[in-house]
Amino acid sequence: MGVNTKIIKRRIKSIGSTRKITKAMEMVSAAKMRKAVEAALKTRTYATLAWNLLVNLSITQKIKIPLLQVRPVKKLLVILITSNRGLCGSFNSNIIKKIAEQLKNPSNIAMQRVRGHELSIADKIKFDVIGIGKKGADFSKKAGYNIVAAYTDMPGTPRLRDITPVSQMIIKAYEQKKYDKVVIAYTDFKSTLVQTAKLRQVLPISELDLEKMITDMGKNTQPISEINAVELGDYIFEPSRDAVLEHVLPRLVEVQIYQSLLESAASEQSARMVAMRNASDSAKDMISDLSLIYNKARQAGITQEIAEIAGGAAALE
Repeated sequence: MGVNTKIIKRRIKSIGSTRKITKAMEMVSAAKMRKAVEAALKTRTYATLAWNLLVNLSITQKIKIPLLQVRPVKKLLVILITSNRGLCGSFNSNIIKKIAEQLKNPSNIAMQRVRGHELSIADKIKFDVIGIGKKGADFSKKAGYNIVAAYTDMPGTPRLRDITPVSQMIIKAYEQKKYDKVVIAYTDFKSTLVQTAKLRQVLPISELDLEKMITDMGKNTQPISEINAVELGDYIFEPSRDAVLEHVLPRLVEVQIYQSLLESAASEQSARMVAMRNASDSAKDMISDLSLIYNKARQAGITQEIAEIAGGAAALE
């Protein structure tokens, strides 16, 4: 019995140490989640006004900007956002499972989501992948996808300048017609307990997808129906309309990628916080169960020793 109680006591101590770690990780993730959510909220007004600009741009057909050009899809670029580390529940598996299902038949995501454009899709669609996060990059390699870039050093709370290399590469590739459509796969933050894997069209710039992204932002965003569109003629463009739009539209691409990255960061930290909380609760339950077993074993050992002493005393009488 003595050996068993020592083993149980050692297990209780080990689980207790693990619980301290998971509890600390839960607190760190909660702090990071608050920062990520706050950063995401700050970009929502900009995204809403950008949607307003796109609504006005759709009024005219005279603007010929490369990032607005819609063409038949022959080659796709998929931006996959995951985390660099694990211990975050089903955060990575959900988005990886979704993109894996979609890429089994790329024509599912090759349809152009731009109002007024219904273009044919090629019989065989090729695609490349950009991995933001180590988990997504590793999955893409194992799945045999063609990875054109991998970014595995993004900070926990990314800043706009952190995604500048990604956005510049995407914009340049689309303008050079290397890709006919660019989509982003990320995890949308709904609440602490709910995160949803989503795919969004980035290029060509889509009024529909930007509207969906803003609508999904929730109660902290001004509703689309309350935004009063301003006629294009009411804008004053200096030095010229095309020059201004050529500068503004790349910023719109950046903010879509940045918003997706912030939503994904908030979702990651939320999922990790919940996972660590569940681990801490499970450790507490295990310690309680093992303590009960330990006390029973200890009590049985004491009872046995008393019985042996009593038996020995009786034999001496």
